[in-house]
Amino acid sequence: MTISEKLQLTSEEKRIFGKLNSPMKIQDYLETIPINFEKRGETCMSPRLVVRGQKAHCFEGALFAAAALLFHGQNPLLLDLKTIDGDFDHVVALFRKGKFWGSISKTNHAVLRYREPVYKSVRELAMSFFHEYFLNNGKKTMRSFSNAFNLNRYQIKDWVISEKPLWFIDKDLDISPHHPIFPGRKTIELRKADPVEIRAGKLTTWS
Repeated sequence: MTISEKLQLTSEEKRIFGKLNSPMKIQDYLETIPINFEKRGETCMSPRLVVRGQKAHCFEGALFAAAALLFHGQNPLLLDLKTIDGDFDHVVALFRKGKFWGSISKTNHAVLRYREPVYKSVRELAMSFFHEYFLNNGKKTMRSFSNAFNLNRYQIKDWVISEKPLWFIDKDLDISPHHPIFPGRKTIELRKADPVEIRAGKLTTWS
């Protein structure tokens, strides 16, 4: 049985996934759909529901990207970036080109976006987000990152085409092993982002 057959996609889903045969095309597709502002409460939609609803937040976008990568024979991998209280975690889909890592990201902001496959390790890629991750007052907030989290641990039908919220994946990713940004140090003095960085960070795609 092929991956396409295992995914049990509709003809429309196959058409969409079939076109998204590179990380760049997956990222371009995610840029065409609005951000999910969760106006009716928090959601954790499957890739199928993202296609149907034509919206996604970062976690939903990462799941969709991972499913598209799986459709084309790559491992469906997530990376979780954890922050201090008062800010939100960010999740991206990981991919590899040869020995190098890149990531696909759904975000509404000018930062925390797509990463080209130029990073030698998951840590190196994760750290590329560190200086972009700050609050409106300039305080930098990223504190840890996960291992590459392989969605092949789940049955395909339980996440790619699920009609139910995928909170179990959100929970499993959250409690999976994470690596601290400052190993062995509880606190560290950090310079705040510059005012121009803060202004740039407030640029959004969808209002």
